[in-house]
Amino acid sequence: MSEKDTIFKSKVRQRGLFDFKDTYEFAYNWLMNENYDLFERKYTEKVKGESKDVEVKWEAMKEISDYFRFVIEVQWVILGMKSVEVQQEGKKIKIDSGVVDIRFKASLVKDYESRWENHPFWKFLRGFYDRYIIRSRVEQYEERLLGEINEYIAEIKGLLAIETKHEAKKD
Repeated sequence: MSEKDTIFKSKVRQRGLFDFKDTYEFAYNWLMNENYDLFERKYTEKVKGESKDVEVKWEAMKEISDYFRFVIEVQWVILGMKSVEVQQEGKKIKIDSGVVDIRFKASLVKDYESRWENHPFWKFLRGFYDRYIIRSRVEQYEERLLGEINEYIAEIKGLLAIETKHEAKKD
């Protein structure tokens, strides 16, 4: 079985105005542009009167070598989402309102094809290989993954911050 080390966990939470469609598309396209294979594991909407709750779970994977893989898990929970009209530059636009909670988890997976698992001796060698022979490479990949997830979160926060500027101009 492969070894999965969690490198990073974080969340972004915002209450107020946002554009769900734009944020969703941006987050999806960013992962695709960074060459991740993205799998939507869950998408549910529960309608409650004029608002709805949305839950989305993504798993994004990128092979770094024949031994290493990056995995980013993103879980969206949006509560009380409803469409509202706001003024932007003298024009009325429709935007979403509610509570957005996005959780991120980044992991480095070693031996993702489980090639070293067929025999106990190979499994022992893998542990030795990971700890002593490629230790610096593991640390480099961990830093690289940390950089990617931090950039991803910063971009999403920036997009959400742009959307909250509408709140001050609300009718």
